[in-house]
Amino acid sequence: MSVFLIVGLVMYFVPTVIAFLRGTRNKGAVLVVNLFLGWTFIGWVVALAMSFGGARSQG
Repeated sequence: MSVFLIVGLVMYFVPTVIAFLRGTRNKGAVLVVNLFLGWTFIGWVVALAMSFGGARSQG
């Protein structure tokens, strides 16, 4: 059961992980949207789009 919980949490935070790995400028906003609205499918998709859409920060 704990394996399913860990896999679920990883899948839930995929947009946040992508934002931090890509170094997007709005990664904090992606985290907030993902944390509070990610439980809805629409909120998760919005967070995912934000993680790919933002400009990368310099440095």
